Amino acid sequence: MHDIAAIILAAGASTRMGSPKQLLELQGKPLVVRACEAISGAEIKDIIVVVGANAAQVSAALALAKQPVRIVENPAWPEGMGASIRAGAAAIANDHNGALIALCDQPRFSTEAVKKMLAAWNAAGGAPDVIVAARYAGRAGAPAIFGRNYFARLRALAGAEGAKHILSGNAQNLRLVDLPELSLDVDTPEDWARAS
Repeated sequence: MHDIAAIILAAGASTRMGSPKQLLELQGKPLVVRACEAISGAEIKDIIVVVGANAAQVSAALALAKQPVRIVENPAWPEGMGASIRAGAAAIANDHNGALIALCDQPRFSTEAVKKMLAAWNAAGGAPDVIVAARYAGRAGAPAIFGRNYFARLRALAGAEGAKHILSGNAQNLRLVDLPELSLDVDTPEDWARAS
């Protein structure tokens, strides 16, 4: 088991999709459930799912799938991704060495991807100032593992940008894992057609 908590961001309103993308089913399972299974398959046990818009429906889908997760409601979800990371990070115990931040709208997100990231994290000694991020489409992005030294900054985030400025501002501590399959995320019906 890894001493890492996971935060799955599932609070958005999916306005461009027109229906809650967290609940879109791929191979018979909602995307939010698939994200939980990908992480638990890599033996990360402390999984936090941040909900906001459609909170009741997302929570019900997780309960139906018997996912052993902690659900954190983010009342400030309209602020954007930063507020959801902030809510999830506030729920992490300080004794964890790192926090994996993941999205629920990357249909190719998998246990294998998480294991590759954990391997890079372990190779860096799980140091408190290390960040491991996925690289796809020529850039670093989510999922990403942040060492404990970044918890305070994650708990102070706001706005729509998320944690991009933490990634860009700490290049010397950043380890990248090539995961080109994660370049597909689902924002529109056209994206979903490509995913399914």
